[in-house]
Amino acid sequence: MEFKGNFNLPFWKVMGPCYSCCRTMHLMEGELPTSMSGSCGACVHGKLYIFGGYDDKGYSNRVIFSFNSGVQQNVIFNVSLHLLYFVNLRTRDGTYVWKKITSFEGQPPTPRDKLSCWVYKDRLIYFGGYGCRRHSELQDCFDVHDASWEEQMFWGWHNDVHVFDTKTQSWFQPEIQGGAPPQPRAAHTCAVLGNKGYVFGGRVLQTRMNDLHYLNLDTWTWSGRIPVTGENPKHRSWHTLTPIADDKLFLFGGLSADNIPLSDGWIHNVITNCWKQLTHLPKTRPRLWHTACLGKENEIMVFGGSKDDLLSLDTGHCNDLLIFQTQPYSLLRSCLDCIGKNAIILERQISLLPPKLLQQVLKKITFWTAANHREEQRAQKEESENKY
Repeated sequence: MEFKGNFNLPFWKVMGPCYSCCRTMHLMEGELPTSMSGSCGACVHGKLYIFGGYDDKGYSNRVIFSFNSGVQQNVIFNVSLHLLYFVNLRTRDGTYVWKKITSFEGQPPTPRDKLSCWVYKDRLIYFGGYGCRRHSELQDCFDVHDASWEEQMFWGWHNDVHVFDTKTQSWFQPEIQGGAPPQPRAAHTCAVLGNKGYVFGGRVLQTRMNDLHYLNLDTWTWSGRIPVTGENPKHRSWHTLTPIADDKLFLFGGLSADNIPLSDGWIHNVITNCWKQLTHLPKTRPRLWHTACLGKENEIMVFGGSKDDLLSLDTGHCNDLLIFQTQPYSLLRSCLDCIGKNAIILERQISLLPPKLLQQVLKKITFWTAANHREEQRAQKEESENKY
């Protein structure tokens, strides 16, 4: 995808933590999931499902086992049970109640974190991750990293596939019909285009990868490593891969093989099997272990994560919102932004708009008023700092 021409709106922009008088915080109730890292979240028809994750606080009702690692002495590792939670995000009264799914059929995956998920036909399809298995559960889908022989427990990376059907409330492990599966991995990323579940990158042992595969979610057949024409993104983990069209995927950020936080963006065309690096992204805003989703106007919204190498430094957690524009905004969006930025000049005309359109305009005015206020505060702060 090539961007030529002089668009009025930038390809990327940053909305700081104040961007929102449009953002609201809601109280969560019910059976709240334990505080964890490396969990996997996915939405099906407005319901957010959370599975897996790592809990180092040792909650007794969440721990399946613990042991002293041979890699680092006197450290106790705890793993959360393989529990699945969900919350309905489309409530009418604004109340969000978490529920733990305890009544289900089938066998869930072994405990793990840093896994990824495809959503397809009301199913949550999980792939990979780092976790543990008992000696009796060791299979070819598991690369062993560490072991506690006393407890007969093994840690490592997975490349197995597990499915939770949200309609029947049942787990099952599909029988792979063919193709070479990806190497076991964690901290990779997944995305769905049509009936194909794509997986890119990730880590196993001390190696980070930049390979791309897909699984046919109807026939359960792996593609094998997809040959790429031209340049490739760097090897990485903790990145995101977001569908932006029927035939394109947007890759952003992550942690490189040299443990350097990345800020690069790439678009992959699944028809030509070519990667194209985007050249106008902010190099000063790297992200890893973040989240990304597609907005209503085909913009990519990146939130959270870290700007540091979490393996050695953990001070760079982010709460700003990065927005990447993959195509020009619609005429309506451009007009709303123009009115929102010039509300004082257009004050008399705004009240004459039809009610439905007026509501959209007022939201834009609120948004841009807050954005301008934030920029003024930032400029004043920089001016004050420069004086000294």
